[in-house]
Amino acid sequence: MNAVANNEQRTVRPQPIQNEREREHFIPRVNIVETDEQYIVEADLPGVSKDGLEITVEDNELTIFGRRNDCHEVPNAQVLYQETRPGDFRRVFELDPAIDTSKINAKMQQGVLTLTLPKAEKVKPRKITVGE
Repeated sequence: MNAVANNEQRTVRPQPIQNEREREHFIPRVNIVETDEQYIVEADLPGVSKDGLEITVEDNELTIFGRRNDCHEVPNAQVLYQETRPGDFRRVFELDPAIDTSKINAKMQQGVLTLTLPKAEKVKPRKITVGE
């Protein structure tokens, strides 16, 4: 199964974003790769710390939510110029039931979230040897 592109049988399928009025939502850019054992999702979340990150799985939907705070949080400082905006990153993916959601792993490094979504044992390719 191809997890990317416009394939009807995608394993990790992005869902539409639902905007909230109080804060702007940014859609993080992602890369999705597949191995025999797992899917790997890398999401760019610049300015989001580990503490500002929430990842949930419910009803085969994976939701990534990250909060980027305003640069005004420096005490006794005045912003002279600002090209970035505070806001929330949000992305929702529909997961194939073949993914073992109980074993999803996440790590955050230098603004990149890496999710490892292991395939269930029943869908992993295996080699069958022929006996005599």
